[in-house]
Amino acid sequence: MSQMGIANPGLILIELSRVLCWSAEHSQKPRLAFLYRANGCGSTETDVYPNYMKILVVTNSLQFETAALQLVHHPEYNSTLILRSDIIAESVDTLPSDTPDLHGFQKIRYIHRKLLPRRPGRDSELEQYCTFYSSSSPEITNAPLDTLVLTPIVTPGTSLPYYHPTVIHLAFRYICSPGLPSSLRIEVLPPPETPSDPNSRLYRTCLALLETLHRYGWGALTSYKKRVAHDCLVPREEYQDLYLVMRERHKHLVGTWKEVTDPLKHVFEDIGIATFLMLFWRASYRHLDPTGPVARDPDRPWTSWPRPPGGFLDFGCGNGLLTHILTSEGYQGAGIDVRARLSWAQYPEATQARLHVHAFDPTSVKPSSFFPQDVFIIGNHADELTPWIPVLATIHKAAGYISIPCCAWSFDAKFERSSTPMFPVPVRDPNSVPVDDIHNETGLELKFIESLNLGGDGSHTSSYSMYRIWLSTLSLHCGWEVESETLRIPSTRNWAIAGRKRLSSESGYDGLANAQAIVEGVITRGVFKTRKPEGRAGDH
Repeated sequence: MSQMGIANPGLILIELSRVLCWSAEHSQKPRLAFLYRANGCGSTETDVYPNYMKILVVTNSLQFETAALQLVHHPEYNSTLILRSDIIAESVDTLPSDTPDLHGFQKIRYIHRKLLPRRPGRDSELEQYCTFYSSSSPEITNAPLDTLVLTPIVTPGTSLPYYHPTVIHLAFRYICSPGLPSSLRIEVLPPPETPSDPNSRLYRTCLALLETLHRYGWGALTSYKKRVAHDCLVPREEYQDLYLVMRERHKHLVGTWKEVTDPLKHVFEDIGIATFLMLFWRASYRHLDPTGPVARDPDRPWTSWPRPPGGFLDFGCGNGLLTHILTSEGYQGAGIDVRARLSWAQYPEATQARLHVHAFDPTSVKPSSFFPQDVFIIGNHADELTPWIPVLATIHKAAGYISIPCCAWSFDAKFERSSTPMFPVPVRDPNSVPVDDIHNETGLELKFIESLNLGGDGSHTSSYSMYRIWLSTLSLHCGWEVESETLRIPSTRNWAIAGRKRLSSESGYDGLANAQAIVEGVITRGVFKTRKPEGRAGDH
């Protein structure tokens, strides 16, 4: 750091320089060489990698700035111990006096952020200054940014949390010298006696940070776009904050798990889904309480949040955990499944009273107490029940639904992409839509398919992608406006489709007539067989 003008020659200078190297034998992806020098000693990249030709990892300061901002706004990508960072303040005019002054550099911008730990009971929060500098002349307007210095704000008598490296300052530098290869470098100013050898934690952390910065810079260079988007329907901050509370309230269920499945996966997955639903309902049904909710319990403010007027139905509830979490937090609803699970008996009586063995029969015209008007239908990996969810939501005038599909089923058989047609989706004048804007297999507009946030490589040709596209056309056919979300849950099947808004009559969809026609078609084919309740159904 002394090279940047911080006068403290007694402290150790650690430099980690990264040079992107291209091997003539590998033409697809760059290979990377690392250079470690302590106190100016060490090898050079040409000595270690004589057979590699160096090319530029970050071609200009703009890409460095883009990569550095990504690092500032998303520290959780580099550490599983960090939940996120919240921005407290930022400015290009007034910069705090305790941000470091660097000889030969001008301060351009600073961001004051707070790092939030994933485990608040174990690690503390930490505020930090993130200061951007430019080595260009002060007379240059819009000077390119080539240095970022992170400065933890530590109050006297406290120490840095474990997730933060033991440093006073940590700098990321983009170095571009005429006639020399450009590089990215980390320099740190650690407290005295801090280990800094290649086996130290500080060195390993710096190496990981450098890798992350390189990845972001490479992404900026190649115009990388994330495959999926999270937090489309519920803000990330609200979800994460409530999830931490819900996790503490229900993590004990891991120790009492009665099923043969992995409790760590299923318990925390359903805690995540319940958290999402509580916030999703609050946003969706706020209009039903125009005066705004009044918290009756400061420790459980969600007890007065807006919710579906008809309660919820966990359709194919399985182990009943999601029903249990929601009912224990004050939400009215029920869970039904074709058989009881071992877990049902371990829940409190209030939950057990909400779990029912029931075999769904779509051909029955009898009213069902499980489908009151304005109920919200939940389908969490509901398998063969999955396609029925938007149909039933329309027929029973539900307040909405959410479906997290797993196994691909049509109405009376397994979903087959070759024989199960998509439902019609209105498009622009077919003669005005370029061929390149049409999905080859489905004939649907790519704009519609891309709006579904399916992830993957963007080709949307996998069987699972085709099934989700089919479900989306089904939802439109039943008169629902399609919304989708990639849930923050520990499951590879974390894509959800939601319906909470009915399409207008001008849309051209007669959702009720279409849904009724689907039921009539199932009855006519006569293939669907209602499963019989298993076990002692009368006990539930």
